[in-house]
Amino acid sequence: MRMGEFSRRTGVSQRLLRYYEEQGLLRPARRPSGYREYEEPDVVTVRGIRMLLAAGLNTATIAELLPCMVDEDRILEPACSSMLPDLHRERARIDESATALLAARDRLDALIELTAESGVTDEEACAAVAGGPKRKDHSGMSGPR
Repeated sequence: MRMGEFSRRTGVSQRLLRYYEEQGLLRPARRPSGYREYEEPDVVTVRGIRMLLAAGLNTATIAELLPCMVDEDRILEPACSSMLPDLHRERARIDESATALLAARDRLDALIELTAESGVTDEEACAAVAGGPKRKDHSGMSGPR
């Protein structure tokens, strides 16, 4: 099938399909005219790519893992335990990111609470608290400096 139909079948834009190809994740056959020709196994591969992306993996890691996956009833599944170190590494990376995001959210919550407790709602009063009267900046917009 050609790219347009393949895009419709997978729900993935043609631009993203070309990106997957550039990243070595997808290798469609080429017609003599240069058009890409996709097969049914490519549909399964794209589903697997989407699943791994949704799991938080980047395309470089997916490129490493795809050769270790097999088509089991139209779904890509791991075929070898050699994937485990990569999967554990990616899980640790996601844990670190989640921890950093939660810490940022906690800091934002504290800032929201402190702001609400200040009781200052007047823009001029906020400018005074922030360091003085509002001034014009170089763009002509007013605001504290």
